[in-house]
Amino acid sequence: MSNLAKLEFVALDIIGKNYLSWVLDAEIHLDDKGLSETIKEANEAIPQDKAKAMIFLRHHLHEGLKNEYLTMKDPQILWSNLKERYDHQKTVILPRARYEWLNLRLQDFKSVSEYNSAMFKINSHLKLCGENITDAEMLEKTYSTFHANNIVMQTQYREKGFKKYSELISCLLVAEQNNELLMKNHESPPTGSTPFPEANVTTHNGKETKNRDHSSSSGRGRGRGRGRGQWRGRGRGHGFNGYGRGRGGHYTNSHSHQKWERRDDKEKNEINICYRCGGKGHWSRVCRTPKHLVEIYQESMKKGKKVEANLVLG
Repeated sequence: MSNLAKLEFVALDIIGKNYLSWVLDAEIHLDDKGLSETIKEANEAIPQDKAKAMIFLRHHLHEGLKNEYLTMKDPQILWSNLKERYDHQKTVILPRARYEWLNLRLQDFKSVSEYNSAMFKINSHLKLCGENITDAEMLEKTYSTFHANNIVMQTQYREKGFKKYSELISCLLVAEQNNELLMKNHESPPTGSTPFPEANVTTHNGKETKNRDHSSSSGRGRGRGRGRGQWRGRGRGHGFNGYGRGRGGHYTNSHSHQKWERRDDKEKNEINICYRCGGKGHWSRVCRTPKHLVEIYQESMKKGKKVEANLVLG
C-alpha cells in the first residue's frame, strides 16, 4: 500500500482497460521530467535518462506486467510493446463513445451539471481515440436535445448567438439554480401560517345554553320540563355551579369538592363539570384549558357572570 501511495497516477492495469488514459499521463509526466525523448524511436537519449525513464514506467505498471517485462531495459522498446499489446483499446472505446455521443440528449438528464459531465466524458474518450468534437457541434447537440416543452427557451438561447459551449452551459446552470430557488420559496409556508389551537368562549346571560360540541357524549334524560342543558330533568339547571333536578337526581359543584347524589341507581346520567374552567365533560384535575381562558372564567364568577370556555385541540 505504501508503494501505491507514491504513484503519480494510476498504474497500467494488466488487462489494459485504462491504457489510453495511462499513455496520456505517462507522456505528460515524462515531458515534465525532461525524459520525453527516451520513448521516441531512434532517439539519442543518454543512458542515465533511459534508466530514469525505465524506472518511472515500471513503477506505474501492474505487478504482473513488471514480471512479464522483467528483462527489458530500454524504455522505448517497453513503450512500443505496450502499444502493440493494448492499442486495440481504441477499437473498443471509439464505437462506444460514438454511440454515446449519438444518443446524448439534454432532456434525459435531471440537471444541467449531469448533462455537462456526460458531455465532457464522451468528448474525452473521442479525443483519446483521435476524434475531436468542436464547440459548434456541442452547441447544436445541446440546442437540438432540449425538451419539447422548452421550444421557446431553445429559441431564446439560439438567438443569444453563443460561440462557445462553456458560455451556454454557464447560462443554463445559472437559470437552473435560480429556478430551484424560486421553487423552494414557493413551496415554503408563509411566515405565521402555523395553525394554533382553537379556543371558543361562550357568554351566558343567566340562561342555560346547549353545548353542541359535547351533545354526542351526553344524554338528554327522560324527564320533562323546560330545562336545557346536557340533560333534561323536571326542573331547572343553573349554570356552572348551580344544580339541576329531575329523575336522575341532582348534584352540587363547588370549588372545594364535586359530589354526586343519585336517587335512582338504575338511571345514571354522568355529567362532569370542571370548576376550574366551567367546561363540561372533564374534571378539574385533568383540565387542559389554557390559562387565559381559566382566568376569564374565574373573573366572570367573581362578577356574577357565567362564562363557558371550551378548548378545541387541533
